[in-house]
Amino acid sequence: MKLLRMKPGHGEVLLAEGDVDVPDQERDLIEAFREQLDQGMWAAVPTGRTGGRREAQMVRSFGEVPRDAERVIFFPKAAGGA
Repeated sequence: MKLLRMKPGHGEVLLAEGDVDVPDQERDLIEAFREQLDQGMWAAVPTGRTGGRREAQMVRSFGEVPRDAERVIFFPKAAGGA
C-alpha cells in the first residue's frame, strides 16, 4: 500500500509505502495516516474509473481502508465557507 499526498504543482508525493500484512510496516502506515489527518488532510481510496472520471471512497480512519487497497491519497480540505 502507498500513502500519497496531493501537492499542487507536483502531483502525488509518496509519504509512506508498506505491506499491511507485515506488522511493523502496518504500524508505520497507520502512523503516517494519522499524521496526515492530524494536519487537517482528507483521505480517499481510489475505487476505479467510470466514463473517463476517477472515483474514490472517502475514509476517516485506517480501519476503513480496504486491506487490498493499492493506495490512499491525502488532499487538503477546501478553504473558505462560513
